[in-house]
Parts: sequence; structure tokens; C-alpha cells
Amino acid sequence: MRRTAGLLAAALVTLTACGSKAEVATGGENGKGGTLTVLATSDFGHLDPARNWTMREMMFGSRLLYRTLTTYKAGSSEIVPDLATDLGTSSDGGKTWTFTLKDGLKYEDGTPIKAADVKHNVERSMAPDITGGPDYAKNLLVGGTEYKGPYDGKHLDSIETPDDKTIVFKLKRPAGEFSYTVTLPTFSPVPVAKDTKVEYDNRPFSSGPYKIEKYERGKELVLIRNEHWDAKSDPVRLALPDRIHVKQGQDGDTITDRLIASSGDDASAIGWLHVGQQSLSKILPNPQAKERLVTMVTGCTDWISFNTPKKPFDDPKVRQAVHYALDKEAIQTAFGGPNMAEIATAYLPPTMTGGAKQDVYAIPPAGDVDKAKALLAEAGVALPLKVTMTTTTTSNTTETAIQESLKKVGIEVELNPVDGAVFNDHSGDLAKADEMSVHGWCPDYPNGSSFLPPILDGRNVMPTGNSGNTAFFKDGEVDKKIDEIYTIEDPTASNKAWQELDSAVMRKLPMAPIAWAKRSFLFGKNVTGVANHPVWAAQPDYATIGVKKSS
Repeated sequence: MRRTAGLLAAALVTLTACGSKAEVATGGENGKGGTLTVLATSDFGHLDPARNWTMREMMFGSRLLYRTLTTYKAGSSEIVPDLATDLGTSSDGGKTWTFTLKDGLKYEDGTPIKAADVKHNVERSMAPDITGGPDYAKNLLVGGTEYKGPYDGKHLDSIETPDDKTIVFKLKRPAGEFSYTVTLPTFSPVPVAKDTKVEYDNRPFSSGPYKIEKYERGKELVLIRNEHWDAKSDPVRLALPDRIHVKQGQDGDTITDRLIASSGDDASAIGWLHVGQQSLSKILPNPQAKERLVTMVTGCTDWISFNTPKKPFDDPKVRQAVHYALDKEAIQTAFGGPNMAEIATAYLPPTMTGGAKQDVYAIPPAGDVDKAKALLAEAGVALPLKVTMTTTTTSNTTETAIQESLKKVGIEVELNPVDGAVFNDHSGDLAKADEMSVHGWCPDYPNGSSFLPPILDGRNVMPTGNSGNTAFFKDGEVDKKIDEIYTIEDPTASNKAWQELDSAVMRKLPMAPIAWAKRSFLFGKNVTGVANHPVWAAQPDYATIGVKKSS
């Protein structure tokens, strides 16, 4: 799952979670009712469930606006049925999966949720104009890579809906992990009558506990209760606040000051972004604020994506030169220091390799300038080498550390700031993308198939909307190896094979890993139930957040 630039660039503070503040709210005096305010610097990238593929927006949309066939328990990587009655039934050696919808499921207008609506959203996720979302369905379903969406009247035969409550998926390969795959927003329902195509981003139709009352892009989003959501059918979402008010376009430093003060509406507020390092001096001396800060491990990897089709980064030696030149200790400092970020040496995070930290290059943490210069000379690069790196308008701490590192070897990096809401659209566009950008990935579910294929499979590269393979990396040997690993049914053998592929691709280096980060969030004194979720990269789980009645 893609991580956005806003997540990457903001550094973090050094604290441990306060257990009493991370308990799940259960309603009553301390959780039910009231208005939860969310303070954000910018708009959502995408709320359309077919386009939603960043950690914060995945958490927000899937917990509040739409339900999926299966989902995760609060605070756990265990999956449970959501719209479906169970975790699915497989046949044909794991290549056919069948799900049955629960009784009585309804949209925000009281109309029934049908299996055909889930099929429609999966189909529309493959339309050329509906870009940026997860591509698992396209790559797994028979005919998916050739299919161009439902808007010309054609449908995908590999999704069958024999009745309103049954949906059957026909896959190209065995997929023992498919119960996890259908936790993604791609597998939520969108009725044809409410589908406004690219405009659906502005007003998703709710199948979850909340519906949109008002959405003014870049300014505010107001959610109110969906009275047709049935809590008895939902094993996870507590739906505690009566209203959720997302205030966008706020200044990051001001957000921190307001949450520290925790007065008025801000007492019932939480920050959309995690706390930056610059706020450390404000928070640590304040015992009350410190008590309202929770720190969470992400289990994600951050890296520099090289535009591999574009010179000079079409040459692996130039990419390796950058990797050797990086002062990862300085980058680690930009993330908030060693307590808040570990230096990354591979793509797969230690959480997915049994704690092992693979390291192909064994580069000193501060880099190897001489080796970097030697590689540039071997590549015939004339210095100074001038390149551009995309960053956001709100934060570029990480990019500045990278810029300073590369200056030492004669690489001059110009930063190109773009608004955070369009960062991924810009850097995922083959025609517009700069030579470098900082991205990252978090596993969509706990299996190597949800990490390496999305970021490395060259068959996924498109002219626009590249969300996973942001290096536009194409390598036939890697694609073939991915297909081979897919056929391995034993989990232990599969995990070992994914780790071996990780090491092999590190030698080709389409991306240079920089950090395995942690994340801290600050919230107001009346907010309850703030707890991280291990699957969604330590984002606060909006399924459990509430506000005290006194607020």
C-alpha cells in the first residue's frame, strides 16, 4: 500500500505509547456521541474506494464510509467477515472464491446492498480514468489485465453474481491469501445508479456507519450518521461520534499548538498527520500534552524512487551511486532520530522477514562518498549532475537531507514542491514525473505478495496513475520470478522466496530504501479510543475513536 509524501517527509517525536490512552473506547460516558474534529493540512487524495490506496485514506474510508467483503479486527491483523457472512470459500485449487453477503445490508438511502454492486466497483477500478487504486483485482482476475471497465457496457466474466447475495471470483492463479485481498476498498459496493465515474471522489455513496453531509474540497468534510447502517451486522466499527468534521488547509505547526492547548472544539480533535519533529520541544515539556501522545510502529519501508526510464537513472550504476552517497544517519535524524526510525537496508521491513534485516550492500550508515564517485565515473556521468526531486509544499525535511547528501558527490538536486493532494498523481505520471521522489510501501496484508509485486512488477506500469511501481521499473526476469513465487503454496517457502527476490532486486536498485519509521499522533483531552492498527501502518483506527460526552 502506497504511502504519501506527507506521511514520509514529516519527522516524528521520541516517545512511547501511553497504554491508558490507547484503550479502545466502548461508548457510554467516555465515547458515544459528540463531534470528533480532524485537523488536516490538505485534502484527501482519493475517497473513491476504487482509487483509495494510501494508508490514512484507506483507514478513514474503510472504517467510516464503506464496508468491504472482509475486514480487520480493531488493533489486530486478524480478518473477520464484514459484508460477507464468512471469509470466503475456495475451490478449484484456490483459483475460485465465493462470498455470500449478509442479510439486511443497506446503503445510506435504505436501498439494499447487492453482490452486483461489489462486482461493479471491482470492474470500475479497471477503467482507464479511475486511476490510482489497488491493482490486485486487475492482476488476479481472469481477463483483468485486458479489461477496460464497465463504462462501455462490457463486463468481466470472471466475476459472477448468480443472485443478489452471491459473488464468485475466478482467478488466474491459486490465491490462498484472497480473504485478505478482499479487505481492500476495491471490494466495497458502488451501485451503478450512484456511480459518477471520476466525480465519485467528491461524493462516495455510503455503505458504512457515516455518510457525507458536506464536502468542500480542500476546506472541509463533514460526516454524519448513516441511519441505515446496522451495528448488529458490523463486527468492528463502533461508530461512536455523532459527527466527524475534517478541517482541511490547516497549518501544521498551528495544529500542534491547538492540540497541545486542547481547548474548545480542539479538546475533541485529533491530527490527521503524525506529529513532526519540530513539535518535540513543544510537547515534551508539557506533561498533559505528553500524556496525549501515542507512538506506533509502522512496519513500512520508505525509499527514494528513481525514474528508471529517464536518464540518468536508466543506468543502474547511477542509481547505486546515489545509494552509496546517501547519509542515512542524517535522513534518520530527519525522521526524528534512531528511536523513531531505523535505517532501511532492504525493501521488505523486518516485520515481514522474521526480524531479519537484509543488507546486500553493507554501506556505512553515513554513506560512502568515494564509492559513489567511482560509480558515477564508471557510468560516464559529467559532474555536476543536475536532477529534480518531487516533494510537497508542506514538508520536505527528508528531501532536504537527501539533497545535502548528494551534493557531496556532485549531484545537485532541485526540489519541486507540489500540493500533497496531487503528489501521487504527479509522481505517478510517466510524462510528468521528475527524476526522483520519496515514496514508501506498507503491506496491504501480511504476505510478501502484497509488498513486492505491487512495487516491482513491470506489467503494472501505466502512462498515469502508477501507485505502486513509482520507479516505472520493468524487468522481465523479475516479473517471471514473481509468477514463480505465486505458485508456492507453503507459507514458509513462499516467505523465503520473497526475501530472496528482495535481495536480487536490491542489486538492480530501482528504489533506494532509506527508513523503517514509527509514528506519533497527538489528540485532544476529550478524545477516547486512540489505538494504532498493525495492518494500516500504525494509523489511529477510526473504528474505535470517540469523544467524551462532556465535550
